[in-house]
Amino acid sequence: MRIAQIAPLFEAVPPKLYGGTERVVSSLTEALVELGHDVTLFASGDSQTSAKLDAPWPRALRLDPDIRDWVATYAILIEHVAQRAHEFDVLHFHIDYWPNSVFTRMNIPFVTTLHGRLDLPEFAAVYRSFPHVPLVSISNSQRKPLPDLGWAATVLHGMPQTLLHVPQASGMGDEKGEYFAFLGRISPEKGIERAIRIAGACGVRLKVAAKVDKADAEYFKESVEPLLANAHVEFIGEINDAQKPEFLGRAKATLFAIDWPEPFGLVMIESMACGTPVIAMRRGSVPEVMDDGLTGFIVDNVDEAIAACGRLGELDRKKIRARFDERFTSRRMAQDYVDVYQKLIDAQKLIDAGKLIDNKAQG
Repeated sequence: MRIAQIAPLFEAVPPKLYGGTERVVSSLTEALVELGHDVTLFASGDSQTSAKLDAPWPRALRLDPDIRDWVATYAILIEHVAQRAHEFDVLHFHIDYWPNSVFTRMNIPFVTTLHGRLDLPEFAAVYRSFPHVPLVSISNSQRKPLPDLGWAATVLHGMPQTLLHVPQASGMGDEKGEYFAFLGRISPEKGIERAIRIAGACGVRLKVAAKVDKADAEYFKESVEPLLANAHVEFIGEINDAQKPEFLGRAKATLFAIDWPEPFGLVMIESMACGTPVIAMRRGSVPEVMDDGLTGFIVDNVDEAIAACGRLGELDRKKIRARFDERFTSRRMAQDYVDVYQKLIDAQKLIDAGKLIDNKAQG
């Protein structure tokens, strides 16, 4: 199968540090290549892949100080893919609504995975302008604001099975860990303030490995930075994949104290891959990703989270890692997407055959 993967340009694929969507695109692309497909990745020029790389822009936008209007780069990306679209059996976009106007007017099967929240009014307006565009959700919860779109499937994220691991000599359940881990991005919805409260109430140190976006710089300075002065909080900053097994695997638990409709939450499966339980708020996709009482605990508020900390000894880290292997590998994700691609290709063949019959009848 000739497959095009079209990634966002904001981060390299895979991202050097933080970057959820680009990380998933990388995992999917590499797994598709391993399955024997002919894959071309459209991404920034500083990306690395075993697929064929086609770079409409030389480097990730976040790392390019000369970029003032990122929209212009996406116009270039769309035109670049459109010129090559006929070379592929299917196009797989990861850039929200950007492809809709152009590619609904072409006879090439395409699908878009939506990686973000859909509960904003402007999103409803733009997506409902294209009600038949095939879309993939990354959790069933993500669909709730817009259930009436052209949903083709829900495909849960996955990661390479060997990317993260349980650190050596961790005891796989014998070692309880000395701290809680917070991983990801500093923003109000990600729950860093809650995590600090939970760790403090439990008398456990909290290590924070997180990115601070420009959009959240003021929130960080005013609301979070003062809390970092607490003796039990250690702010590390962004970390890469090579650092995650030690950071997550040595933790007592990962705190996922979110306060928004999380579409998926890669942090949860990263923690599982390291054998570390997750204490997660019941928001968005959490009940679909977590197995309550197996891979961690799902809670409804801070008090329940504090109580769950006392139950971590009930969990088996070997079983947490095994559950990751069962549900969240990139190979499983890629196979799910191949099923979606094939359905779209078959549907396009039927459309093309119908048009051919109509043309012959008219002739």
